[in-house]
Amino acid sequence: MFNLNQFKECILVPTLSTMQMYSDDALELLIFTCAAESNGGTYLKQIKGPALGIFQMEPATHQDIWVNYIFNSSRIISLLSFNFQCPTIQFAERMVYDLQYAAVMARLHYSRFPEPLPDKDDVDGLFDYYKKYYNTESGKAKKADCIKKYKAFIS
Repeated sequence: MFNLNQFKECILVPTLSTMQMYSDDALELLIFTCAAESNGGTYLKQIKGPALGIFQMEPATHQDIWVNYIFNSSRIISLLSFNFQCPTIQFAERMVYDLQYAAVMARLHYSRFPEPLPDKDDVDGLFDYYKKYYNTESGKAKKADCIKKYKAFIS
């Protein structure tokens, strides 16, 4: 499990800031997602599945974000190119070794949905949003387990 303060200070805040996507709510949603998906950074690759990185994003989702979202925004392409040296689609495996890139992809995934982000202090809302848009209704994440992982990560 990551040291939360270092994770925020060295990875999440600078990444979200350089992408001009920082908010306290976005920061907390990514912390929640990392806690739920990889037990706070414990896993870089899904044990029995294709998901990669600390946010356990599947390569197909990574591809879809590039093809159907990033490529439709010259602004996002410019920010990715200038700040993360990726002017074109990257290998999904980059999310395993590049924590900032993994954070960018998780944040871009959430930014595709029009519903506002949940309040950073609303743990139930964080789970509900994560479940609906990241894990999906058919995903295996269970509320009690995810909240337990999140509370352990932030304590």
